[in-house]
Amino acid sequence: MKINVSRQNIYLIVTSIILLAFVLLFSFLVLIPEGKNYREQRIELKKESTELKKYKNFHDETFETLKQLQGDNRHIIEALDAPFNPQRFEKIHKDFFSSLIISEPEQVSDEEEFYIYEVNTTSHINSPQSFYNFLEAVNKSDWIIGINFPINFKRDGDLIKSSFTMRVYNANKKKKTEEKKELNSNE
Repeated sequence: MKINVSRQNIYLIVTSIILLAFVLLFSFLVLIPEGKNYREQRIELKKESTELKKYKNFHDETFETLKQLQGDNRHIIEALDAPFNPQRFEKIHKDFFSSLIISEPEQVSDEEEFYIYEVNTTSHINSPQSFYNFLEAVNKSDWIIGINFPINFKRDGDLIKSSFTMRVYNANKKKKTEEKKELNSNE
């Protein structure tokens, strides 16, 4: 029995076998190893995406808290940036005293984030109540001021002479300028 196969069919069969061999080789040598690598990278990407989402949520919550605190404490932030003016301080608070004398501020220390000035004051007041009213007004003033103890009261006729020291806190402008320059140079 003789099988009649035309040349065209033989070429077609040989070409099909070569293509099938190429597809099998390509599958086993390239696709399957890259498929494993793809799955590993996909799993790693999912882990990193989850971690990124967690950090982004943390960033958003922290940023929201920062904005809320900046809004709530805007007066304090502005008070830290306001330069201390002894004449303005006397003008604002002299209504609480018969006379108010502020000696020139001496820079006590140059801490990392603040300039701290110590201001010695001497005043004549009519009653201790006016001094307490003064303390309340200092809390609402344009500066961050800490009244240091001891506060000395002496009776002088019908007036009370008081002397105390107070610290005025101002944000360190030099450090802020350096930080802005550093941020601009990093960009």
